Amino acid sequence: MEKPFILHMITTAKNLSPFDVNMAQDAGWVSAMPYINVEPSEVRGLVQDVIFSRSPKGLQKTGIFIGGRDTKQAMDMLKTAKNSMVPPFEVSVFADPSGAFTTAAGLVAAVERELKSKFNTTLEGQNILALGGTGPVGQAAAVIAALAGAHVRLIGRQLDKAERIADLCSNEFGEGKITIAAGADADKADYMKTADIVFATGAAGIELLSAELLAAAPRLKVAADVNAVPPAGIAGVDAFHNGTPIASSNSGAVGIGALAIGNIKYQAQNKLLKLMISSEKPLYLYFTHAFEVAREYIKANT
Repeated sequence: MEKPFILHMITTAKNLSPFDVNMAQDAGWVSAMPYINVEPSEVRGLVQDVIFSRSPKGLQKTGIFIGGRDTKQAMDMLKTAKNSMVPPFEVSVFADPSGAFTTAAGLVAAVERELKSKFNTTLEGQNILALGGTGPVGQAAAVIAALAGAHVRLIGRQLDKAERIADLCSNEFGEGKITIAAGADADKADYMKTADIVFATGAAGIELLSAELLAAAPRLKVAADVNAVPPAGIAGVDAFHNGTPIASSNSGAVGIGALAIGNIKYQAQNKLLKLMISSEKPLYLYFTHAFEVAREYIKANT
């Protein structure tokens, strides 16, 4: 009998995301098996149960997805999973906690597209403010943008927390190849004076950038908001904006809303889930790979 495609979906949360289950099965995984409330210390045992239950050939139809809510925890679990393989007993693993990695990839890729098409420039050397940037999406977006050459500052309500997260992003997620700065929300008016790009990646339903601050930004080019729940995270940028001029901007900035970002996120996650099926060798996928496929999608559809 033909072996089915099985994706073992691990999360530290009490529920597996229905979004991720739908995505997995739509991408071709016949069975999406949930493992909830998983402790990081249990990952090694789960992985080895997965790899030793099928022949190496059968493992080509087997994969592992890591969800959860915490970026560092997901990356640590991905490393543990990789280190638990015993070649040739090895499977592909994809980490995307809370969809943050693919959302961040969609966000940065959409901003990059607008920089190229509207301003004839790239991410290289751009000053980016990641408002509400201490969460999973903000962290991943900051690292992706910094690796692409941008100067990124994470903005949070508490400066000490923002500094800790910025250090984590620079030295662990960015492997010391980047330096991400930190800033307090109370000082964002000053930071907006030199901002070229704004990411709004905070909690849903909270305005992070007012129309007044946006209008006072003299060099702002692109403002992107991942929040689809009113009020908008950036005043004047709604969920449907897709490179749309922002009425209150005096610098000619354009806005990108949650639905435009979400479409690219969807395409990136779908592509990575399909890559796990089609690849002849094991893959270990996270935010950098999501950005690569998001870029590819935009290039093919521009």
